[in-house]
Amino acid sequence: MKPKIVVVMPAYNAGRTLRMTYEKLPKDDIYRIILVDDGSTDATLQVARSLDLHVFVHNRNYGYGANQKTCYAEALKAAADIIVMVHPDYQYDPTLVPEIIAPIISGEADLVLGSRLKIGSAIEQGMPWWKYAANRFLTMLENRVFRLDQTEFHTGYRAFRRELLEAVNFSMNSDGFIFDQDIVAQAVAAQFRIAEIAVPTRYFPEASSASFSQSVVYGLKILILLSRFLLHRSGIVRSRQFESLRARYSPLAQEVAATERR
Repeated sequence: MKPKIVVVMPAYNAGRTLRMTYEKLPKDDIYRIILVDDGSTDATLQVARSLDLHVFVHNRNYGYGANQKTCYAEALKAAADIIVMVHPDYQYDPTLVPEIIAPIISGEADLVLGSRLKIGSAIEQGMPWWKYAANRFLTMLENRVFRLDQTEFHTGYRAFRRELLEAVNFSMNSDGFIFDQDIVAQAVAAQFRIAEIAVPTRYFPEASSASFSQSVVYGLKILILLSRFLLHRSGIVRSRQFESLRARYSPLAQEVAATERR
């Protein structure tokens, strides 16, 4: 049976790029597209409502992580089998949805990250040198802590198997940008499989990008997250955030849930 692919788009002031992103999505492969507007002050909502999207609106700007929480909760309610996050700022290539879900469909992965650093030069594509250096350094640290060998963790293009989102407690994660790393740490703690594909990226004025000061704060929060993860894994200080809910999803329970979704 063909899996239900739900694309989620966490939007904030994406009015100038949303239509471009939407038009490039391979809609024949997608069951539903969900957009969550996080209190935009531009034309994001007007554009979204003119497209074939399921739109949800926050009454104010709660943050990037809070936006993702709503995205994933609504995707699970929509009976998604695979959930793909696509930023509506057109920085990542929307046509790559079939490629990013392929490792999940083939049974090789539960989470797939799109890497800007896997092939080619991110700097030549427009990534600032200081952001490239910080990305490399933090990715090296995360690989050591998580015992992985990824080329990048700091991507906004990713795909999840439904069971992963059901098993990790993503509602406990940050409402800010560190959410992306929180959920990776949860996936590692729950022993889900992580893969990556190469994705080109675009840097232009309309594309969202963190400032230098925001990036510094983000980096410090990653160091704190990694410290907390190590303390949890060693058993010194356990954290409910990294406790898996997988026990609720035994093979029998998953089979029953799949039957109910059909």
